[in-house]
Amino acid sequence: MSEVKIEEIIKKHISLDTVETIKVIKDKAIISIDASKNDNDLENITNILKTEIEALSQISKATIVITSTKEADSLNKPKPKTHHSEIEKLKINGVKKIIAVASGKGGVGKSTTAVNIAAALSKLDLNVAIFDADIHGPSIPKMLGVENQRVESTDGQSLYPLTNHNIDSMSIGALIDKDEPIIWRGSRVCGAIEQLITTTLWEKIDVLVIDMPPGTGDVQLTISQRIELDGAVIVSTPQDIALLDARKGLKMFEKVNIPTLGIIENMSYFICPKCGEKSEIFGYGGAKETANELDTDFLGEVPLHYAIRKNADEGIPIVISNPNSDHSKCYLDIAKKIKKKLF
Repeated sequence: MSEVKIEEIIKKHISLDTVETIKVIKDKAIISIDASKNDNDLENITNILKTEIEALSQISKATIVITSTKEADSLNKPKPKTHHSEIEKLKINGVKKIIAVASGKGGVGKSTTAVNIAAALSKLDLNVAIFDADIHGPSIPKMLGVENQRVESTDGQSLYPLTNHNIDSMSIGALIDKDEPIIWRGSRVCGAIEQLITTTLWEKIDVLVIDMPPGTGDVQLTISQRIELDGAVIVSTPQDIALLDARKGLKMFEKVNIPTLGIIENMSYFICPKCGEKSEIFGYGGAKETANELDTDFLGEVPLHYAIRKNADEGIPIVISNPNSDHSKCYLDIAKKIKKKLF
């Protein structure tokens, strides 16, 4: 019923054909509008829509996401006499350094690594934030234990980041129901990412960690070209197939002139908690060899251990929950190397 009333409000101001999605989750409404299909003054209309939708008795908060197929698609088309560095960069206020944590493929523990790196950098007396750019599979809210926090906004346009464990964060996962799939094409995802990262009120952040989606497609390319990244960290398992994809990720960053800070070997080995035997389930040392071959730094190895997984699932990264463990020390050693490269 709420969706119908919201549609009635929207069509008074713009065509419903420009609306991608209307979602109502409890008392929160999320509307995405495709800017490329709309010639109106969207900034003014967004304010009007927000005011009128929040005036509905069933709605306490309305979030309007503006996406744009034209802008994102244009980034992937060759432009005569234009170098990568000449593409206009997004302005991210309140942030000193930005790093991307990336992987060539999914399933290598990239997000778990990103969260623990953020936590480890925070332990090194840095103000740290993490941005979840994995729109289709946002996991940062769960891993940081902010699933039940509500995103706040004072003006209907800027968003306050969620904070836990002394780490600020923003994710599309904080704006939608955790079971609700995001069914958007790549260009619309790019628009949503650009809006989220620029409208979040980051404040005095030394390092913003971007948890990239896996792979080397449109979204990864757009982020790399549009955001002023100070470096990228590649996460891989020792498995040959993962390392092949890790190489592709590193080459992508090279092509857009972003320095690779190094490679991390995740799930490097497993130590049996009963007998203490070390098992190299996915192989061992492949990431270090790859780093040497590609002339980049090897940042370190992290074992496969249930405590790392369990703490991530419970919203308390192991660097926070058990800072003196051997696993936490792995992340801290990696974070020290990253900090030295950035500052």
